[in-house]
Amino acid sequence: MSIKDEFKAFVMKGNVIDLAVAVVIGAAFGKIITAFVDGIVMPLVTYVLPANIKWEEWVLGKFRIGTVLGATVNFLIIALVVFLVLVKFLGKFIKKEEAPAPPTTKECPACLELVPIKATRCRHCTSQL
Repeated sequence: MSIKDEFKAFVMKGNVIDLAVAVVIGAAFGKIITAFVDGIVMPLVTYVLPANIKWEEWVLGKFRIGTVLGATVNFLIIALVVFLVLVKFLGKFIKKEEAPAPPTTKECPACLELVPIKATRCRHCTSQL
């Protein structure tokens, strides 16, 4: 099998295509969440923090601690919004999984083969069930 054929088989696998779709959807959803945080959540945060604090410009020697702190705070806010929107809010609208269906087969005690649940005799070893 040539490299071209192997690559084609790899790309055409369902997992790769599903992953590609998930990345594209995730990127689009990330833009929505970023816009939500920048447009709604961060203005609400400015009501809590004093207006003259420039914590993103804090430095410790040559280390820009404020930049790391700002990225960490932004990540935590985005993670909280995603958790609240996807897990809590949308989770209420998604159907819960139903209980598993009752078994349709049972195991023969003599030969350990699976037989229908209503069977009275094993079709493999003919023992009485």
